[in-house]
Amino acid sequence: MPKKKTKWVVSPRPGPHKKFESIPVLIIVRDLLKLVDTMNDAKKIVKTKNVLVDGKPRTDLRYPVGLFDVIDIPKEGKQYRVVPNKDGLGLIEIPKKESNLKICRIKDKTIIKGGQLQLNLHDGKNILIKDKKETYKTGDSLLIELPSQKIVEHINMEKGVVAIIIGGQNIGSIINIKDIITTKSREPNKVLCKSEDRDFEAVMDYVYVVGKEKPLIKLTEK
Repeated sequence: MPKKKTKWVVSPRPGPHKKFESIPVLIIVRDLLKLVDTMNDAKKIVKTKNVLVDGKPRTDLRYPVGLFDVIDIPKEGKQYRVVPNKDGLGLIEIPKKESNLKICRIKDKTIIKGGQLQLNLHDGKNILIKDKKETYKTGDSLLIELPSQKIVEHINMEKGVVAIIIGGQNIGSIINIKDIITTKSREPNKVLCKSEDRDFEAVMDYVYVVGKEKPLIKLTEK
């Protein structure tokens, strides 16, 4: 939002994304998409279930929308995805065929009652795994269907795959992973990244796998 335009701004409610890593639905509807001019008009749109996030209607103006969430405005016939950019987070319009697809990163894994594996994703979603033949690791990514959370594809965090940088000075860059550097110290593990014009190192937490040879979904305006 433009600086000094307003004294107060609504903050995200606690939810699937951290406060400073998300955008309230109100800001998306009024200030980013400019569908309305006032909070009252935004409230009418949201309360009548005309704003969907990851395939589900959200009626809370302060609901936190975060990294790679999909926003669908059915009456406008348009869909958007939250992506990392130089300002932190922004929106890009995506084709209708991608409105039910999202890439989620495996944050950690849990063994629940009965010995079943549960994958805990970056956006608060949890997926129970029945296929024990597939090996899932923290840092891997999943292409899932929305809102069913059916796994469409599993992408390993490994050499050669494509990723996007979600933090630091290279935020928003699409890169290939050249190498994974395990530090074996208090320093975080790092990834050697290859972009179009140079190579650089990034903290592993900032490297988000999005495809094997190219991104599986649209992640930039181009």
